[in-house]
Amino acid sequence: MSSFDESDAFEGASLSARAMAARPVPYLDGLNPEQRLAVETMDGPVLMLAGAGTGKTKALTTRIVHLLNTGRAQPNEVLAVTFTNKAAREMKNRVGALLGQSIEGMPWLGTFHSICVKLLRRHAELIGVEGSDVTLKSNFTILDTDDQLRLLKQLVQAAGIDDKRWPARQLAGVIDHWKNRAWTPSRVPAGEAGAYNGKAVALYKQYQRRLIELNAVDFGDLLLHVVSIFQTHDDILQRYQRWFRYILVDEYQDTNVAQYLWLRLLAGGHRNICCVGDDDQSIYGWRGAEVGNILRFEKDFPGAHVVRLEQNYRSTPHILAAASSVIAGNQGRLGKELWTDVEEGEKVRLIGHWDGDEEARWIGEEIEAMQRGTRNLRPYSLDEMAILVRASHQMRAFEDRFLTIGLPYRVIGGPRFYERMEIRDAMAYFRCVTSPSDDLAFERIVNTPKRGLGDKAQQKIQVTAREHGVPLIEGARILLEQGGLGGKGAKELATLLDGLARWGRMTGDKDVSHVELAGIILDESGYTGMWQDDKTPEAPGRLENLKELVKALENFENLTGFLEHVSLIMDNESDNEGEKVSIMTLHAAKGLEFPAVFLPGWEDGLFPSQRSMDESGLKGVEEERRLAYVGITRAEEVCTISFAGNRRVFGQWQSSLPSRFIDELPEAHVEVLTPPGLYGGGYGAAAGVPNSIDAKVAEANVYNSPGWKRMQARAGQRPTAQPRESTSPVIDMAAASSHVVGERVFHQKFGYGEIMGVEGDKLEVAFDKAGTKKVVARFVSGADDVPF
Repeated sequence: MSSFDESDAFEGASLSARAMAARPVPYLDGLNPEQRLAVETMDGPVLMLAGAGTGKTKALTTRIVHLLNTGRAQPNEVLAVTFTNKAAREMKNRVGALLGQSIEGMPWLGTFHSICVKLLRRHAELIGVEGSDVTLKSNFTILDTDDQLRLLKQLVQAAGIDDKRWPARQLAGVIDHWKNRAWTPSRVPAGEAGAYNGKAVALYKQYQRRLIELNAVDFGDLLLHVVSIFQTHDDILQRYQRWFRYILVDEYQDTNVAQYLWLRLLAGGHRNICCVGDDDQSIYGWRGAEVGNILRFEKDFPGAHVVRLEQNYRSTPHILAAASSVIAGNQGRLGKELWTDVEEGEKVRLIGHWDGDEEARWIGEEIEAMQRGTRNLRPYSLDEMAILVRASHQMRAFEDRFLTIGLPYRVIGGPRFYERMEIRDAMAYFRCVTSPSDDLAFERIVNTPKRGLGDKAQQKIQVTAREHGVPLIEGARILLEQGGLGGKGAKELATLLDGLARWGRMTGDKDVSHVELAGIILDESGYTGMWQDDKTPEAPGRLENLKELVKALENFENLTGFLEHVSLIMDNESDNEGEKVSIMTLHAAKGLEFPAVFLPGWEDGLFPSQRSMDESGLKGVEEERRLAYVGITRAEEVCTISFAGNRRVFGQWQSSLPSRFIDELPEAHVEVLTPPGLYGGGYGAAAGVPNSIDAKVAEANVYNSPGWKRMQARAGQRPTAQPRESTSPVIDMAAASSHVVGERVFHQKFGYGEIMGVEGDKLEVAFDKAGTKKVVARFVSGADDVPF
């Protein structure tokens, strides 16, 4: 029997509908006509299509107050869900302020997960193990990510699966994806059965059984189990359909399939559901969000009222026009036109730079100038300015520059670059190579990646080192010589120690630069491979950060100099007080706003992201375009977009092409800042049209055009720009394609091998002794060309 009864639904009802119905409604006076229509259309399905900065939170909270104030519902009959605890707190505070009293009697206002926890605890016994009387209990535990991974590792090991080739973390990602789509083990489609070497479904079933035996759930289960209960127990579903008389959903464009099904089931009776969202701001497809949920709202709920909130209270007309022009390039959207009644303000500023470092220098100088008010603009405080990057690895250049010039900054949504886990790990390897007595660094890397050296093995190393009065690295060597360690751990430790010694000798090798050595250390230690095998959404970003770290070494003479630099700048951290420039990714910026915003790195491959385009095609490009829209609409008064003509990759300069999104900026609302002649004056056909944005950008840099379309048309022409201080040749991408599958090649480190695959400038080579590896084409030569 379920433990649910009707009285439970009305726990804590502190406000009577009758008392509130008698109150006046001054809260409606502050709404514009569209917001008021969205608030007062209370019956039936409503889609509040709210553009950026159009006051959707105000409309949503006012709608809740109006439902209560008119007696349509009691506080505990309103189900209001959002994605974050912060958003839920803000909603509660606003509703309370409008009502003029506490709203503790609204138990069903919260996040998807917090509400589902309450529901699942009431009906936990309905979730059981098939063919067994074991069921979930109401006092179940919610596992965190580490506990979940530990349990999966046990199942993987019990199944005799090689965890290195098929990491448990990869299986966790597969299962999380399935739960986001509300697939129980028995409902996983046949097309997905090949996941995790064809063993994922069986392991998923074992995992779910083991969770219930442990009286535990993971975060994905909170929604999955409640959806399953609703689908299989119609009586329970009907009770909640009656008791949740009105449903309100914030950020509907970010819902995944499980959340979508949960909402549809609850709204299936009365259909009194109001979803608030913006299809143009759906930027979380990589974590399961389905923009299609909002796009098909009218199909799911025939007769739905769609109210468009288009009056923007945040940005100037120029900024809105630029954002609208870019997002218009997306085909899959419901469509709306943002407008504002504020004065025109500054045009969107566009500037090209020689390279990424020059871009960081210019933005630093511009921030200081804007702070002084010397740009024909009002003075801006540092707190009013933000830099929004597409990928976290872009932050490094800005952080280094700001630390150098003493410009205070904060990183929002994550640690500063040199504080990131993967960067600290990599620098610990470098420290062990340059200073073998650095015990703290050795403790950090001895079992990272996993080498079978657990706490007991590490204690043995420490005891041996103390007994002999030597550093941990030497203590580990003595322990192995004494036979104090056996099995896999001993073998892996010996390999690590040999590597550290070899890399240390290479620091004095004139034929190997410190930049190349850094790459060798990260590769041969297995650290890069660990993240390449990691299938979590964060792994690609961590690999990009490692590449950026190696790139940073190019500005120093050796590893020691670089490590000293990092130590000094980290020791020179600003205190928590005072104004600071904000640096964050575009994803982290959603929901925020700043008077002045800088959007650097608008280059094809970086933004839009090449990985997103490769993995998702047109769908990926459209999500990247929505991200561009989000970035532009974070700016209230000044929006500056920049791109670099060259980026340095693995010690070589590569020419970059401006983002295709620059092509979509409206000429009338953009001012090109790049001084004429900086890149050699007018260039290409566009230079002859003095008033066009194309002409201005062509004058400002080496490209025939600022975007993708004209790049396609003139694909045979190559830009000729080169940073003046560089003597390194630009990589000829065509040269990479001269290699063919089946060709015998030679690599200085891995020896001879045969090419198995070619992808741009990357080759997949089966080396005779080193196994199959992916290498950059310029590091190999034809086997016949190797001098003997």
